[in-house]
Amino acid sequence: MDFHYQRSYRGTLKAVILDWAGTTIDYGSFAPTAVFLRLFAERGIQITAQDARSGMGLMKKDHLRTILSRPTVADAWQQQFGKPADDQDVDALFRDFIPRQIEVLKEFSDPIPGLFPAVADIRQRGMSIGSTTGYLREMMDVLLPEAAQRGYQPDALVCPDEVPAGRPYPWMCYQNVIQMGVFPNEACVKVGDTLPDIEEGLNAGMWSVGLSLTGNLLGLREAEVKALAIEQRKNLSKSIAEKLYRVGAHFVIDGIWELPTVLDEINALLKHGEKP
Repeated sequence: MDFHYQRSYRGTLKAVILDWAGTTIDYGSFAPTAVFLRLFAERGIQITAQDARSGMGLMKKDHLRTILSRPTVADAWQQQFGKPADDQDVDALFRDFIPRQIEVLKEFSDPIPGLFPAVADIRQRGMSIGSTTGYLREMMDVLLPEAAQRGYQPDALVCPDEVPAGRPYPWMCYQNVIQMGVFPNEACVKVGDTLPDIEEGLNAGMWSVGLSLTGNLLGLREAEVKALAIEQRKNLSKSIAEKLYRVGAHFVIDGIWELPTVLDEINALLKHGEKP
């Protein structure tokens, strides 16, 4: 006789793993965008902000490859240099990118409104806070103390150069739960503002929550978002939410200030044996 055995976790959430730029700091995720625009302009190639944001969430070398693969950028590179961009070109761009990104990180380290109440709520629940990013460790060594001075300090941080591959692979999430001593993965929530963020959480077997207004997909500063007409803001939020849902997000919220409500909903699902 054959038996099928399936365990069902019915406890509460144990950890939240948060992205950085566009999720907890740097409203609109502007730090990488500004550097990419400058980096290509110095090589005689004008890329758009949309080009620069196309690979957001990925490890920054992969981000560069994504930009270079866009047809308009690839054509401009071909015209400028007489050949397609190759691995040597990516390496050279990446070498120039690193110090420039480090140089501007402090300017984009302000916490996103709603972060501290959300963190307080998470702590009150007895949950741990981890974090993943597209930034390298040497970049986060600059950004982490800046965030700490402003009052934000997660329990764990894993960077893409510390694991075999960055997003959308789940390795950074796995290292987070190891560092925090948390399991099972369905007791964890991954939160981020990009499509690779969502895929990262799903690949790690976690609940994935997307953010629609504070991150890269909208790419506006807080004041610009506030200046939008209410109906326009709702329509933009809905459009971005659809993109995040299409790649598998379980929930989409405007910003991190709405996270506590989602945590309640996920706890209710877990209570009934639901899995991500």
